[in-house]
Amino acid sequence: MTALVVQSARTVAQVTADVPAGNPVAVINLATSAGTQLIKGQWRYSDANIVPADFRGPGADRKASGAPNKTYDITPHAGVMNFDDSQWEAIAPDTLDQRRCAGKLCFNWYRLNLTIPQKVGNFDPTGADIVFEIVVDDYAEVWVNGQLPLVLGQTGGSLIKGYNAPNRVLVARNVKPGQQFQLAVFGANGPLSNPPSNFIWIRSATLDFYKPSVIGKLPDNASLKIDRLDPALDAIVPPNTKLEKLATGFQFTEGPVWIKDGGYLLFSDPNANTIYRWLTDGQVSVFRTKSGYTGVDIGEYKQPGSNGLTLDKEGRLTINEHGNRRITRLEKNGVLTVLADRYEGKRLNSPNDLVYRSDGALFFTDPPFGLPKVFEDSRKELPYSGVYCLNNGKLKRLTKELNGPNGIAFSPDEKYLYVGNWDEKFKVVMRYEVNPDCSVSNGKVFYDMTKAPGEDAIDGIKVDQQGNLYVSGPGGLWILSPQGKHLGTIVGSEHPHNLTWGDADGKTLYLAAQTSIYRIRLNIPGIHP
Repeated sequence: MTALVVQSARTVAQVTADVPAGNPVAVINLATSAGTQLIKGQWRYSDANIVPADFRGPGADRKASGAPNKTYDITPHAGVMNFDDSQWEAIAPDTLDQRRCAGKLCFNWYRLNLTIPQKVGNFDPTGADIVFEIVVDDYAEVWVNGQLPLVLGQTGGSLIKGYNAPNRVLVARNVKPGQQFQLAVFGANGPLSNPPSNFIWIRSATLDFYKPSVIGKLPDNASLKIDRLDPALDAIVPPNTKLEKLATGFQFTEGPVWIKDGGYLLFSDPNANTIYRWLTDGQVSVFRTKSGYTGVDIGEYKQPGSNGLTLDKEGRLTINEHGNRRITRLEKNGVLTVLADRYEGKRLNSPNDLVYRSDGALFFTDPPFGLPKVFEDSRKELPYSGVYCLNNGKLKRLTKELNGPNGIAFSPDEKYLYVGNWDEKFKVVMRYEVNPDCSVSNGKVFYDMTKAPGEDAIDGIKVDQQGNLYVSGPGGLWILSPQGKHLGTIVGSEHPHNLTWGDADGKTLYLAAQTSIYRIRLNIPGIHP
């Protein structure tokens, strides 16, 4: 990086927090050779050390104007502009996850020059805003063109965001091909007060190309209408219940799951390629970016990100990744394990929703809704939309009779598997008998909504502890008895596409409804993963 002349250094944004995640038009994965070649970059690395330093204590002005003292500093100070790192180790991008530094209380530097390419896939980056996102295990500070903006109250952005949290920094707006920038990332092993017995490494690093987007708007009031078609609904839905809007401003919410250990909600925005976390104090934060795809053709995808989320019996998050066309599991140490991505050698379509049986078998649906051209997409390898079971490492196809299998859930005794069909011509909830080997039999139409008004077909399905079904159907959230009787419909401000049970007693139903997250209190607790 010795002789680099950086152009348009003043275009670096003075951000005070993480840039909101959204739906980029293109992404360059800087942890791959192809990505770094595209931006003509070379990662360089150096350990950083704590060294003694002469300083002054606080004076009357409360600044360092008092008596001389001894303290400590970090060397090198490699965030500054045009720092000479030519003697540093050049590291391959696919080794960013290699453990580095000496361990315990240790620090290091990663540096990278980048040049805006003429094309990113088929995308012309002229005029785009670019965001650098990096996840360092454990903490990171990010310098862009020699700058590290400091603002009181700042959380994230260029400064430490949190433990293994993504830092998102706006590098520049209105870029032009050929522009050059310098990135310097200072890594720290943490927590600092209790140095761990591990090392520093990079979990992910991308350059995201954006059109301006805004998320995280403040909630407003939610309307609620309950169509009570049967007196039995009164035992389920209290007469004076309210629908609360918890967060809004997202592109399209999906796949919520309540995390008991911590008491928070995770949900997907497949359009924004992000998993968000909602806390009970109202805060919304990015839990996982690039939740479903990092390909350079991401601009072609309407829903590249994760969709359905659930937990296994060990509490590990299991993720349906649309763009990557696979199911993954997030381990406790942050490593991502691929559970399923192919059936009989052919890539899955785009796994949509999923549910675990109590013995650990994973059941999921696989329509092509995550592919850019859906059923007509040339990337589609399987000639059908399947329902599958992954058990003891073996993937079994259960049925291929539905055009758009979507929501999926078990009866409380796990004798029956319910599958919703997103098909405008056949809006049905199917019920299958489930065998110990995961195979299904005696598939029957449990409820037919085809003639119901409304454009939406059938999306998410959940079941309460008494066997009632809660189905995202035409016009709202349908509640069906275990015998298949329509008891009533909950109609809110926005159409709910998926749902989950939460809170300590399991009686709160959280709804992922288009641009917002809602909740409603009910009388019967639900079945929680």
